[in-house]
Amino acid sequence: MFVFGSRTKWFAAVLAVAAMATGSITTQAQSKRQRRETNVNRQARVNRTIKDTYTHRYEVAGGGGFLRFRSGEYLKRNNEVTWATSGTYFLNPKLGITADVRGSYGNANIPNAFALNGQFRPLINEYMFSGGPTYRLYMREKYAVSAVVTGGLAIGNFSGGNKGTASETVGMWKSTNRPVITAGVNFDYNFYPNLAFRFTPTFAGTTFVGTTAIGPLATGGHDIGTFQTNIGFNVGVVYRFGRLK
Repeated sequence: MFVFGSRTKWFAAVLAVAAMATGSITTQAQSKRQRRETNVNRQARVNRTIKDTYTHRYEVAGGGGFLRFRSGEYLKRNNEVTWATSGTYFLNPKLGITADVRGSYGNANIPNAFALNGQFRPLINEYMFSGGPTYRLYMREKYAVSAVVTGGLAIGNFSGGNKGTASETVGMWKSTNRPVITAGVNFDYNFYPNLAFRFTPTFAGTTFVGTTAIGPLATGGHDIGTFQTNIGFNVGVVYRFGRLK
């Protein structure tokens, strides 16, 4: 009887251990299956959000920023406050056509030898109207990176704050309209599929012209034209709407 009782206890212990092991394996399998289902559901949600975000037909953006501007062939660069707005029509989730309008305002740095009527830091402003392609390089749930290049017309007002003195006589560009190209890289952080914050390092290549005759005693001279490289940044918001077919 003692031997039979010992064997019974031994079998019971084995069965208990087996049951525990089976239960543990079952729990682990269920946990793995739940994790797989959770990951699948999460990825499906992310994919839906990405599709919802980047299948908008239209995108409008606006904000302000800063530009280092070259206001004359022989002048130091000056700082300018800027505003910029754009609208993009997307042909597909990656490629769009952008219309861009921007303005900048600052004070030119006029050397003492060139100054007339006490104007050493006259107010200047420029407006740029351009258009060109936008291409999205990366599209994620929370962020996107796109590149944009545009070409168009720049309007330069360099004499308005110079008390009647022609801007070119103090070393600035002539007040005129000239071709311009712009380029930028948009970094978007998405708050919602239709709303994002945008930071854009930007380049503006202007082609304003001046003259070789500058200074209080300057006479004659001839026009000089160069390609000016102006670099800055814009920050603002993006709103998306409409749907691609």
